Amino acid sequence: MAHVYSAVKVSESVYWVGAIDWSIRDFHGYTTPHGSTYNAYLIVADKITLVDTVKSPFMDEMLARIASVVDPSKIDYIVSNHSEQDHSGCLLEVIDRVKPEKVFASTMGVKTLGEILHGGAQIVAVKEGESLSLGNMELKFMETRMIHWPDSMFSFLEKEGVLFCQDAFGMHLATFERFADELPTDMLEYEAATYYANIVLPYSPVVLKALEKVSKSGWPIQILAPDHGPIWRKDLGFILDLYKKWALQKPSNKAVVVYATMWHSTEMMAKAIAESLAQAGVKVKILSMNETHRSEVIYELLEAGAIVAGSPTLNNNLLPQMADVMTYIKGLKPANLIGAVFGSYGWSGESVKDLEAILNEMKVEIVAPTVATKHVPDKDVLMKCHELGQTIAAQLKTRTA
Repeated sequence: MAHVYSAVKVSESVYWVGAIDWSIRDFHGYTTPHGSTYNAYLIVADKITLVDTVKSPFMDEMLARIASVVDPSKIDYIVSNHSEQDHSGCLLEVIDRVKPEKVFASTMGVKTLGEILHGGAQIVAVKEGESLSLGNMELKFMETRMIHWPDSMFSFLEKEGVLFCQDAFGMHLATFERFADELPTDMLEYEAATYYANIVLPYSPVVLKALEKVSKSGWPIQILAPDHGPIWRKDLGFILDLYKKWALQKPSNKAVVVYATMWHSTEMMAKAIAESLAQAGVKVKILSMNETHRSEVIYELLEAGAIVAGSPTLNNNLLPQMADVMTYIKGLKPANLIGAVFGSYGWSGESVKDLEAILNEMKVEIVAPTVATKHVPDKDVLMKCHELGQTIAAQLKTRTA
């Protein structure tokens, strides 16, 4: 195995020893068409240290990469920056094989790992601001709770400027290229944005505080080493600036029209609204949930200023695919959006009321009258859809001026 998998040198003493998952296509509801990586890092210091592990099925790949540098039994410490099972899934078995002197995690990490491993390992808590001596160098710790679990923390190897930043600044992208500067910029921005929208977005206020905390720390960061995707070793400002922009969630002159349809009546309304928005100079993305995955919708909403949602009524409810995406969006908490609702129905027409309720729960300001029609929209209904689009466009112009 050691001849098949090799470590990749990140800095003078740090090696990437993770695993590439070419096959994963779903990450708890978020579609991952380009796979992912589970990044683990080996620090070859006086006290050899493994930072994070990998998803359980990939343990042998990780151990083989470690073995290309040192015998895994020589690992002295393991640091768990994040307890989620794609990073701790094989932790117990690795501990059993390696028998490290100590395993470290944040205070909440100790609690969470206890709930996952059920007491199978002794974990030592490290607190905000504490350091761990590795003999000839030190690891410093910073709690980053809720980016994106309560246990999350950053570890910083000051001597070589490497920030092990767990799920921050990452992306689900399987490649043999280990460094961001080896990949196209547009690919990096798209994959990072998709990841942020589907994973990090609800915690945007925490992200802003963490970015400020890192900035004030004075840490001389040269490399960002996340737990998924490529490592950032050049132009760190690229990803840091994107995170700040996404976390601020400033509305833009963009509207997302998201809908589902049964007999194309709601679709006719969606197209009329989208056409009206475009005529008014708004950037529009129209997404039919009959064909679109939910994670694409939240990606499009990441830099939008408005959401316009439409659904027919089925059995006194939303069409299931609209219920799915609206539940997903609500949980990810996009902020600073305005919106409106539309839909067709055959008998009772509850769908538009349900959509209004969801937008209200999301704190989306509904700025245009709801347009609902029985069965197929006529010219008058389509004109109301046109007016809805014009109203949204005028409001966006005011808010993004």
